[in-house]
Order: sequence, then structure tokens, then C-alpha cells
Amino acid sequence: MKTLEPTIVWNYFYEITQIPRPSKKEDKVRAYLEDFGKKNNLPTVTDKAGNVLITKPATPDYEDGKTVILQAHMDMVCEKNSDVEHDFETDPIQIIEDNGWIKAKGTTLGADNGIGMAYMLAVLASDNLPHPALECLFTTDEETGLTGAFALDDNMLKGDVLINLDSEDDGEIFVGCAGGIDTTATLKYKIKDTPRHFFAFSVTIKGLLGGHSGDDIDKRRANANKLLNRILWNMHKEMDLHLVKIDGGNLRNAIPREASAVACVPYADKEKVRVIFNQVAAELEDENFAVETSMRIELHSEELPARTMTRRSTARILNAIYACPHGIKRMSADMPGLVETSTNLASVKMQEDKKLLITTSQRSSVESAKYDIAHQVESVLTLAGCEVTHGDGYPGWKPNLESGYDFHRTYHARSAFTRRKTGNRNRCPCLELAD
Repeated sequence: MKTLEPTIVWNYFYEITQIPRPSKKEDKVRAYLEDFGKKNNLPTVTDKAGNVLITKPATPDYEDGKTVILQAHMDMVCEKNSDVEHDFETDPIQIIEDNGWIKAKGTTLGADNGIGMAYMLAVLASDNLPHPALECLFTTDEETGLTGAFALDDNMLKGDVLINLDSEDDGEIFVGCAGGIDTTATLKYKIKDTPRHFFAFSVTIKGLLGGHSGDDIDKRRANANKLLNRILWNMHKEMDLHLVKIDGGNLRNAIPREASAVACVPYADKEKVRVIFNQVAAELEDENFAVETSMRIELHSEELPARTMTRRSTARILNAIYACPHGIKRMSADMPGLVETSTNLASVKMQEDKKLLITTSQRSSVESAKYDIAHQVESVLTLAGCEVTHGDGYPGWKPNLESGYDFHRTYHARSAFTRRKTGNRNRCPCLELAD
């Protein structure tokens, strides 16, 4: 990473990746930021919510400019492959280079929003970059509820313009954003002694791309929970299948890339298990080969357990997961190519007291549509006998395409980037209209 430009940004990004920073456990990275402010003689304040604000006065000739707030969040999504040993609370991220991209070895990288933090630290540390007065705000717990932003001290910021750096696109300013809400469902199941002369097996989905449930929902990436369930559902339809355990996905805002289950069937149906597995696995590979080039679908024999779920409980679980929607619900009618509303079947987890927890996350830039898709998920899971609850959620920001101000901002953000790259100095059409 020492060879990457701009060097100062990548150096800070590397340092950030070496600091464990799960959501709600940002103490180490907070201490790092406070130490950075102290070393650079910059005023640094931490509020009760754990948000850190580092300020820097304007450089000469820029004292009359509006104070600019730069903002990023400290925490990261903590996901890893099942075969990787990594403790996100103690271990640094292992950085690798893969075909020109910086990635992590078997885990999430934390570029969301570590790269935003790195840019802010680079600006704060630079001694040759002209700028107005700066307020650099580092918020906590963005990934699991935006709690740092919601609890921000009202008197902490004094700036006039805020630029949020939690983005993947250079030279663009966003004029809209999806709001979100989580929907969780708890399904009670019953167990019984495993019938005699049964055969146990496991089905595992591995190697999917996964990704962010907002940024990547339109990239046709497969959902491990849905693929696994489709195999089991087809088996259950043809034979007396009983679930033993099922597990898939982890975080509400991550498309699940791994899932596994153990089930039992009468020993006489052992060969039928293999036939149905081969058939459905081939269908899934055919449907997803263009995107999921590393997908692995595995079937293995297992030791017969003493207890299994009842057939009725198995049916309720498999039907609930099969019917639960996932993916794009509606594309924007105003902006071609923009996802307006979507939902993510994020995780399926067995809990104590014979309960199954299904976690989903809904997004939409239209507030009413956000609640509509959440209510659709609720209806499906309620029909399956689940107890369903919704989180508090956060509001969306619907683009106003009739707003000249929004157009003006977007044009200038893009044209400034173009001028830097090409030297093009075309006038903004807003000014031509004004003339």
C-alpha cells in the first residue's frame, strides 16, 4: 500500500484497518482519533455519544469562506467467511491486493467508512492544502442504527455546509438517499426424538459475493439463505424431511454469502436426497453462473442426531423463508437505473428456547414505500406463525428532480471533477438559463 497514491490517504487508511472497530465498540479507534488531534495540535472534542469532532482553522485567504463539515463514521460491518479465524474485537484486518484492488483476506475490509476517515485525516494533517475552516466529524455506530448521528450534541457543529464521505463514487454529490427499517420475526418450533432408520446430511452454500444490501442489491448477487432454502424445500416436498439446524447470514445490511443446514430423512430416501440435490444445485448454478463464479454448493453425510424438528415445524420454517421477499421491489420511475425500494433477507439464526430468528432489512427513498415493503414482509412472516417486530428505522431522502438547486449542486460537483481531470471550463447551464 506504500506505493499507492495519494500516499497520505492510503497510509491513514492502512492504520485504520489495523484498529478493531465493530459497531458499538469503537473505543480503540476513538482513542486513535483523539491522539491524532493531540499530535497535530488540533482542537478535538468527544461528546457523550462517543462522536469525535476535530477542527482546523482556515488557511490564509480562505478565512471568509463558509465553514465546511466533513463527516464519516468510525464503525465497520464485521463479516467473515466461516473458515476464517478472525476476532473483529481484537484482530487487525489482513490486507491483500487482488488484481489492482485492495481487499481483505476472508473478511470485510472496512473501507465503509474507513476510506472516508482516511481522507478527512489527510486533509487535517496536510500543511499545503488551501481550505476554509473545517469541522471533521467522526460518528459512532452508523452500521447498526445511526445512533451516533441521532445522539449528536446539538451545539457540537457550527459549520454551514456538510459533506458526508460515506460514498463509493468520485466527483459526485448525491441528491437523494434511501431510508431504511429492519423487520425481525421469531418463529417457535417443536422438536422430537429422531425417528429410527433415518439418514442425516448437511447442505452448505459458500463462496457467494454477498455485499451491501443497499449498494449491491441491484447487482444480481445471490442470497445464500434463499438458495439453501430452495434445495431443502424441494426435498421436503418429496420426502419426510426434518430440519435439525439451519444458519445463514449475519448482519441486517449484508447480503448473506454463506448458509448451511442439517436435516434428516428416512434412510430409504437417501438416494433421492442426492438426486434432488443434484437437480436443484444444477439449476442454481445455471441461474447464477454469470455473477456467482465462485459459488460452491455442497452435500455431506452427517452423524444422526438424537433430536430433530417436527415435520410441521420444518414446513413452517421452509415455507416462511421461501415466501419471504428478497431483492428489488421497485425501480425509480424518475431516475432510470435507480433502485427505489428493496428488501434483504439478511439472516436466519436458531436461538435458545426452540426459536428461530429471521432478520430482514427494507430500504426505500419513498417513505410510504419503505413501510409498504416492511408490511409485506410482516404479512408473509405472520402467515407463517411468526411474531414480527419493526425497528425505529430512519427516513429517506427523495430526490426532487424539479429543484434547480439540486440540479445546480449536482452539475457543479460533476463539472468541477471534470475540469480537474480534463481542464474543461464550460459554464454551468444554470448561468446560461439565468442570462
